[in-house]
Amino acid sequence: MPSLFENAVASIRMGVEDFRQQDHDRDISAVRNFYAGVLLLAKEALIRSAPNADPQHVIGAKFKPVPDGSGGVEMSQVGHTTIDFRAIGERAQDFGVALDGKALKALNEIRNDMEHHYTSEPSTAIRAAISKGFPVAASLFRQMEEDPIALLGEAWTTMLDTKELYDQELREARATLAKIRWYSPSISPEFVKCTACQSELVEQIDGENDTQAIAELRCKTCGSDVEMVDVIEQVLEAVYGAEAYLRHKDVSEPGPIYDCRACGHSTLVESENGCGYCNEPLDYVRECRRCEAGISVQDYYEGLDEGLCSYCSHIWYKMMKED
Repeated sequence: MPSLFENAVASIRMGVEDFRQQDHDRDISAVRNFYAGVLLLAKEALIRSAPNADPQHVIGAKFKPVPDGSGGVEMSQVGHTTIDFRAIGERAQDFGVALDGKALKALNEIRNDMEHHYTSEPSTAIRAAISKGFPVAASLFRQMEEDPIALLGEAWTTMLDTKELYDQELREARATLAKIRWYSPSISPEFVKCTACQSELVEQIDGENDTQAIAELRCKTCGSDVEMVDVIEQVLEAVYGAEAYLRHKDVSEPGPIYDCRACGHSTLVESENGCGYCNEPLDYVRECRRCEAGISVQDYYEGLDEGLCSYCSHIWYKMMKED
């Protein structure tokens, strides 16, 4: 027989499929299936939070004391009834499982109305209640370290299309990126996108890591691994691309982004002190020792690394030829 977790996933998928149809009759089915799936998922989270306990002791609804044969008593479950909506919320708090009771309550009230055939809520309110339940399911999957992309497939994409879940996922993803001490000060989480599907929902797999060199990124929309170098090149292009285009168009000059001499990637910004990807320092004399004019990165790249600007270097070269 399917496990509790498998039943939870199946119910959530059916509920989301009903929700996707945007039909009033299917909305009713969506409430029943999705609500049931989330409750099952919450029970599974409770069980996993106490892995050494008897699962029935964790989610059982009724117990009674019985003699243990040694002069004491032990608690014995009465029947096979498991905890209901109200008890799940209380037990989740006791077991340290995060659960949005308000979102579940809204779904529960509509579901109860439907069971008694007198719901007065319009279709938009029903769908709003379901969509507000999506972050609840996502949170439970995350707490159990389960991958909703793999488990729910297209249903996960449908869930992400709702603002409530998308906003939550985006906040959490960007919070993991904010922990990273980026080599380039131009890198900011709000510019980071998946290079495969262009989704903004890119997270750091180890959300507590703060070191760029070992950071691993993953897209929460399509599930792809995201290469750090591709992200940095994409972000720098987003920040400086317009300036680079105008500089080339107006004065036929390169910059402000250059290929790093150490790693070969377009991840070096002329106003910064090193490569945004490999952190190789941009170490050269930046002021002409003859006229005190600034020496550009382009001059440096063209071999003018002896402390002379392009004009003074030209004069020096001309004098050498005359001699």
